[in-house]
Amino acid sequence: MMRDQEFPELQCAVAVERVSASSGHVMKRQVVRSAAVLLGRDEHQELVLRIHDRAKGHTDSFMLRDFQLFTRFAKDGKCTVKLEGTQVLISDCPPDGLCTFLRTLRIKHEASRDHKPVSDRARLKATLPRSFNTISPLQQKDVQKANELRSKVNAPLQLKGLSVRSSSSNKAGGSQQVKRPRTDCDTSPVKALHPNKKPVLTLPVARKLSKEQAAVLDAVLSGKNIFFTGSAGTGKSFLLKRIVGSLPPKSTYATASTGVAACHIGGTTLHNFAGIGSGSAPLEQCLELAQRPGVRQHWTGCKHLIIDEISMVEAQFFDKLEAIARSIRRSTEPFGGIQLIVCGDFLQLPPVTKGKEKTSFSFQARSWRKCIHVNMELTEVRRQTDRAFISLLQAVRVGRVTEEVTSQLLKSANNRIERDGILATRLCTHKDDVELTNENKLKQLPGPLRGFEAVDSDPMLVKTIDAQSPVGAMLQLKVGAQVMLTKNLDVQRGLVNGARGVVVDFLLGSQGLPRVRFLCGAVEVIKRERWMFKTGGGLYLSRQQLPLKLAWAISIHKSQGMTLDCVEISLARVFESGQAYVALSRARSLEGLRVMDFDPRVVQANQDVLQFYKKLRKERLLMQSSMGDFVRKSNQENEAW
Repeated sequence: MMRDQEFPELQCAVAVERVSASSGHVMKRQVVRSAAVLLGRDEHQELVLRIHDRAKGHTDSFMLRDFQLFTRFAKDGKCTVKLEGTQVLISDCPPDGLCTFLRTLRIKHEASRDHKPVSDRARLKATLPRSFNTISPLQQKDVQKANELRSKVNAPLQLKGLSVRSSSSNKAGGSQQVKRPRTDCDTSPVKALHPNKKPVLTLPVARKLSKEQAAVLDAVLSGKNIFFTGSAGTGKSFLLKRIVGSLPPKSTYATASTGVAACHIGGTTLHNFAGIGSGSAPLEQCLELAQRPGVRQHWTGCKHLIIDEISMVEAQFFDKLEAIARSIRRSTEPFGGIQLIVCGDFLQLPPVTKGKEKTSFSFQARSWRKCIHVNMELTEVRRQTDRAFISLLQAVRVGRVTEEVTSQLLKSANNRIERDGILATRLCTHKDDVELTNENKLKQLPGPLRGFEAVDSDPMLVKTIDAQSPVGAMLQLKVGAQVMLTKNLDVQRGLVNGARGVVVDFLLGSQGLPRVRFLCGAVEVIKRERWMFKTGGGLYLSRQQLPLKLAWAISIHKSQGMTLDCVEISLARVFESGQAYVALSRARSLEGLRVMDFDPRVVQANQDVLQFYKKLRKERLLMQSSMGDFVRKSNQENEAW
């Protein structure tokens, strides 16, 4: 398994094409469907790309003196390494591993610029036995050396395709360009950190997984069907992104029960993947819908299915999906042999029900126990750091409201959390309240209204994009408008999803972009960002829009996954179990929270869910106890031996 800065062996598909130097046409193409790709050094310490065909046992090696990298589709596990007369096309590679590979290749190449290439004549005369040593992981000294050499040598790095050339090689054959648009996935370690825009290589600082998160990832990579849970703020979405990046893209489908949650992990909705509409039709009719060509291909090609926000998936729908998977894949294995990676917190928002129907959670599905082999719980809260506030939230999560909890929440009604013209965001239980509040507050502001229209890849599919996009097709702003970020722009500076701010003015010119002052102290001109969405048919859609939304009010449902700096909550109209907990857990701290008209009776936890979690913890303790007994017994036997 890949860990942070460790260099992985890429498990992927590879096509090696021999290209004519004069015409650029492909003369020969060799496809390796099951390849191991490694970066290393030969007996002369020169960089070598090694491709091993795991099926046939054949190995090819390529010298990396003069090459170009094309990385636009690195996020989808694809890239091209163009050498003189040859190009290596890598595909279906775990994206995180590919990004580490590209970063390592670039920096190691830069750091070896002062190494004089060995000529073919010298190679023939040398008596050194042929060897290949896997390259060592990136270290800070590699980055420092690369930057020192870069400052001495004016290396022609082309950031759009990133053309990498050695100082001794400048042949015409290696300069042929492959026209591809710039990358949307910033895998490059080159950062323009200085005003003069000179590129500087940096060693990326990856957020490390906790022991709990690493254990979940290990279970996933070992092929187990897993359900992992945890309270709000334990890093479930962060871990899911790491899981998505560690699995082969071609056979991995990342889904979620809601469009907003799907957007967070770069996937599609579970209903879009399944292709059976709402799923309310009889099983036979659902099977017919799933047999359609585009939909059937998903079911047959899927090996790893990720489902986020499982708490909002009802039992009957889960059972239908399981039956459809077995039928279409013609397999008797649970879920047709697809590996399930299921995530969510059943103590948060439940499935949407009609009328007075009893809520049925997916863990109550007939097929749940035979599909899920491992249950794991994340317990380390990362969103909040105040232990007292964390304890309060944990009590509310399980529906326990003590006198101390009530006292703290009642006192919070007097918290003055407005600062620098930035008002508290009100969390509402109903969508209509949100729209009405934001519209009225915007109208009350003086000054002209500025409209920003989104640019969608397919205007005919606006409704599909709207369902998954965290930003609207039209955003209207004024000076003084309360806004929040809907995308991480700069985590180090506090410009994260949910960061609160106020519009201070608009730039002059045709675009008239807004300048926003944020609670973290940053003042930023907000430019358009792009969101990519995957549809049920495998089609990619995109929306370009300002990463902002009006923030006088926001719905509790839409706030899932967000961390809010200053939030006001009215719990008078709470109508679902878990809703009060979701609202309260959006706050970063008790000081940044104001609870209006608090009534302890609105804090509820579903009794079926509490029993489910009680049983899970009991099973986990029994497993830990039996494992402890096994270890002790083994130690005693070893001592006796």
